[in-house]
Amino acid sequence: MKRNDSQATDLFNLEGRVALVTGGSRGMGKEMAMAFARAGAEVVVASRKEKACEELATQLTELTGRRALGVGFHAGHWQQCQELVDTAYKHFGRVDVLVNNAGMSPLYPSLAEVSEELFDKVIGVNLKGPFRLSALVGERMAAGDGGSIINVSSIAAVQPTPNELPYATAKAGLNALTLGLARAYAPSVRVNCIMPGPFLTDISKAWDMEAFEQSATAHIPLQRGGRPDEIVGAALYLASDASSFTTGSIIKVDGGTAWPAA
Repeated sequence: MKRNDSQATDLFNLEGRVALVTGGSRGMGKEMAMAFARAGAEVVVASRKEKACEELATQLTELTGRRALGVGFHAGHWQQCQELVDTAYKHFGRVDVLVNNAGMSPLYPSLAEVSEELFDKVIGVNLKGPFRLSALVGERMAAGDGGSIINVSSIAAVQPTPNELPYATAKAGLNALTLGLARAYAPSVRVNCIMPGPFLTDISKAWDMEAFEQSATAHIPLQRGGRPDEIVGAALYLASDASSFTTGSIIKVDGGTAWPAA
């Protein structure tokens, strides 16, 4: 049976739902937050930059008419995970979509010079925070109307380089966490992962773009980096009823950069 245009659009409709996006004040997180609001969701924008979150929340309401809330939040702090969840539920009464997008990958001179502080911070933001938030929100989702948890990983998880090894290790853990959570909170909660390749977000401002473009032409089938808005299709799919039979999946959005894992 063919779907008409209205039925197809309804698959991605998020009206009546609440989405919480970490790392939501810029880059891919910002694009996802904006897309969710346009699709009808009310949105909690969380990141370390509280003012930027509040400004984006105001912008979302002005552009879409949807309620939005900006919250200062550090993904590496266990107690702040609890505080963020409590704030979201107090303000909106529910969370239907959780996006664990906050991440960090600091530079270091060599592997031997990676400090314990740097290692712990990278693991905390990229893995510990998503675990804690997913556990807190997943339990409530499973006890209520269900929902969707979306982790944002990286192709570094499957093709790590020496320049980002702590980050790659954390993201590999996030991939594993996705599979485990999908089983832990089934059948009412779906848990999936977006695995991006190189995206031209704020972090790319520090790149040697001439060298990157040469490398992209040689090694990326689509021969370029991704635009932040190009994460939106995968995010809307996983957040909405369009992915009602999808859980425990890791979706590459990388221009073909990474080879499939063996």
